[in-house]
Amino acid sequence: MPPLLLKTLVTVVVAIVAYVLTNALNQNQDEVWKLTVSIVIGGSALIVQYLVDFERRLETMETGQRTRIRDMKESLAENHREVRGHLAEHHREMTQLVDDRFARISEATELFSQVDRSVLRSDGVINLARSATKAGMLNNRLVKSFASEEIDRLAGLLENLSNRIADCLGENQDWLIDLTKCIKESLDATSTSVDRDFWSSEPASRYLEAQADAILRGVKIRRLFLVNTPEDIDADLLELCESQRSLGVDARVVIVSELPHRLQLGTQSDFIIFDGELSYEIDQDTRDVNAKTTLNARPALVQYRMKRFNQLWDATPNRTGPDEP
Repeated sequence: MPPLLLKTLVTVVVAIVAYVLTNALNQNQDEVWKLTVSIVIGGSALIVQYLVDFERRLETMETGQRTRIRDMKESLAENHREVRGHLAEHHREMTQLVDDRFARISEATELFSQVDRSVLRSDGVINLARSATKAGMLNNRLVKSFASEEIDRLAGLLENLSNRIADCLGENQDWLIDLTKCIKESLDATSTSVDRDFWSSEPASRYLEAQADAILRGVKIRRLFLVNTPEDIDADLLELCESQRSLGVDARVVIVSELPHRLQLGTQSDFIIFDGELSYEIDQDTRDVNAKTTLNARPALVQYRMKRFNQLWDATPNRTGPDEP
């Protein structure tokens, strides 16, 4: 039932009851007085109902207000905890970021300090870092990936060289040419029949050009061409020797079968010794194909190679023809 209708019915009922009670208690009063008393009592009942309803609504409102205030306080407290948590997390992240940045700065400073103390060119290292940064900022995925691969390859090479040994698959002619550009004193090399086709290639011309420049710097270059029998000495080999002699290379042909027995033993793989400090070695597979290149700067092996080369050199006459000593 609607509240207004309920209040009206209650008021009417109270007024009727009041009229009946007034009529029963005082029958001598006139009718107007009885109606007035009934109306006043009924109106009072209506006012009381509204007061009770108002009190109930006010209490409900106060309860709701207190609930909202409590919820608001809890929400504010929760938000405050969240904000404090976010601020604390942000502070930790910023602290970690700053620490990382300072650590990297310290690491970079230490690294460049070590570069300055080493014989490496610090400007070259700086240019490498700057160029790597520029390549990484390009909007080209393939270029950035290739740059990363090259940096990893160079880093791996330098790390291996720090351990005095590095290798790669196949024959690395860039190493050969670059090392020739770096030498200051000597280059001692052996060349087997496996390398015969190399001397007519484009890398060989750059290699010989680098040797010619090294000779002008005062570098002494010796080369031994190894053959098994005297019949292996043909016109092409003699022409190759003569062409290298014309550049200033002291070239000789070694007939392995004519060497003392103790010198015939051991490996016949090609090797090149740069400045008596580093050995460039080429390993062949079962098909006499150059399968691996190794740079070895370990003193024991370099000394062994130098001893082997000097023994072959001392046991070999300087030949200008197949039968001429």
